[in-house]
Amino acid sequence: MKFIRRWGLMYSTYPENVQEHSLRVAQIAHALAVIRNRLYGGDLNAERAAVLALYHDASEVLTGDLPTPVKYFNPDIAVAYRAIEKTAREKLVSMVPEPLRGAYRPYFETQETDGPLLELVRAADKICGYIKSVEEISTGNAEFVQAEKALRATIEKIPLPEVRYFMDTFVASFRLTLDELK
Repeated sequence: MKFIRRWGLMYSTYPENVQEHSLRVAQIAHALAVIRNRLYGGDLNAERAAVLALYHDASEVLTGDLPTPVKYFNPDIAVAYRAIEKTAREKLVSMVPEPLRGAYRPYFETQETDGPLLELVRAADKICGYIKSVEEISTGNAEFVQAEKALRATIEKIPLPEVRYFMDTFVASFRLTLDELK
């Protein structure tokens, strides 16, 4: 995953790979689950949310990172890419030694009961894209201005109070330098 570069169609002041992205998505998905549980009466498994997020883009080891504008250019491409991702996930699981597959399969073949957790992972993924955009813009990289606006609009449509709480409470800190953090 460390060799799969993200944001391939855009200039980045610092490159981001899928491994780094997955860690950040896992951290934020975990935080979203904790926020839901502690502040909004939820009962989600925050640790499972984190592990689902760790593996959410693992199929890109085999497929590469297809940029979002290409992936969703039209419905046929989106459907075909989902099928490719499913095949890649199945291939990854098959590469794990047989005695260990059962430990990994649940993260690649999610269950219907994972719906609320996957919703948090998808939200965390969007938040991560937004944070990347904010960080790039903070360095003077105007290449990410449109991405920041589009991702912000997408996030604002997510009807989860934990997402709003996270955005209101934590995202501003990603604009700060190390010296400004207190």
